[in-house]
Amino acid sequence: MIQNTMFNTSTVQPLQMQTTSKVEATPSESLRQFGSYLEDALQSVASQEQNSHTMTDKLMLGQVNVDQAMISAQQALLSVQLTTQVRNKVVEAYQEIMRTQI
Repeated sequence: MIQNTMFNTSTVQPLQMQTTSKVEATPSESLRQFGSYLEDALQSVASQEQNSHTMTDKLMLGQVNVDQAMISAQQALLSVQLTTQVRNKVVEAYQEIMRTQI
């Protein structure tokens, strides 16, 4: 089974637990946390791409099977496609906000 490791859902808490156990963060802190979350997600995509390249090199040397290399390549491809789609949606939302008249 292929599992997306770009977004780690094991550390997500229910909304009720988050609001009752934590004091509300300032906008600056929230922005910093969101920035680090995005940075971690992009690092994960980059590491999957690097893993795909490594597996391809090992395939050429005969150290891994074709199926292992293909699974690695497809995981990297799906991560890049997901990242591209998220970026497209963010750009769309930004453009929509800019078109909104006040």
